[in-house]
Amino acid sequence: MNASDHFLKDKSLIAGTLEITIHVGLVLLLLFWCFRIAQPFIQIFVWGIIIAIAVFPGYRWMNSALGGRKKIAAVLLTLLLLVIIVIPCVMFAASLVETAEKLSASISEGSLRIPKPPETIKSWPAIGQTLHSFWSLSSENLTAAVKEIAPHLKVVGVWLLNTAAGAGFALVSFFVAILIAGVLLANSEQGVRMARAIAARLAGDRGDEFVNMSGATVRSVARGILGVAMIQAILAGLGCLAVGVPGAGLWALLVLILAVVQLPTFIILAPIAVYAFYTTGTVPAVLFAIWNLFVGGCDSFLKPLLMGRGVDVPMLVVFIGAIGGFILNGIIGLFIGAIILSLGFKLFELWLSKNEKQ
Repeated sequence: MNASDHFLKDKSLIAGTLEITIHVGLVLLLLFWCFRIAQPFIQIFVWGIIIAIAVFPGYRWMNSALGGRKKIAAVLLTLLLLVIIVIPCVMFAASLVETAEKLSASISEGSLRIPKPPETIKSWPAIGQTLHSFWSLSSENLTAAVKEIAPHLKVVGVWLLNTAAGAGFALVSFFVAILIAGVLLANSEQGVRMARAIAARLAGDRGDEFVNMSGATVRSVARGILGVAMIQAILAGLGCLAVGVPGAGLWALLVLILAVVQLPTFIILAPIAVYAFYTTGTVPAVLFAIWNLFVGGCDSFLKPLLMGRGVDVPMLVVFIGAIGGFILNGIIGLFIGAIILSLGFKLFELWLSKNEKQ
């Protein structure tokens, strides 16, 4: 082969490499462009997928009960989910607005009266003296007490406004996600086939196993963390409404947040129970305290019952993945973290089993 042949071969190789590079670059540019266009809707769509997977057993039962009418079953289940979300939200929001209006009117009219604090508060460690002094000032001169904490109230007010705006947007996004879930359920067979095809390309013969495990993990987290948190929040809000505690919607929201991040809900429920003893009769206050004990402690027996069912992975792995994912990516990280850690655990098990066979 002479120098001319070498030159032609190198030139052809360079041209081929350049063409491949251009093709790959165009494909990557197209994928990046598609991602940027779809980015505002990705999280909502992922939520829709998660909701669809979580309620799929209920859809399957409803579809069977309706004689295989898939679209009707999907529509009815979507409406049921919307009602389950809308009614508590409207109830608690109305309670919160009503409480805010009454409080504002009482302050402006000067008719708001705060009872004097009990002397036993002084003996509380760390905060007893400060709390007693501020409470006494509030009972004698509410305007002066409000002025004293005005800078802190401003910061809290801004935070509450931002939180309310964020919660409103999240609620609208959740409604849209439920509608997307309904569409996905109506076309569930095609979605399952696509998921299995993608899993088979990535994991070969074990693709079906990973698809089933991912679905079971999503349902486990939905039941064991979000489901239990929703139950606690709704029960806490209903209890507050029954006793007449102001701002039932706000307390229910705080209980929901604490339950999701796995903090004791007694942080919110205990002060509310104490407040009830000072503002209501003895019998309602005692019943409300017992109710709060049940609400705050029901997660201890509900989580073991609901988490890990149907998942061939230790519950501790699912739990750690959910909490770690929440810390990294918020609520949606509950599901993503649990799925990723479960898949990693199964891959590690597979690697160990292969080593034992060798």
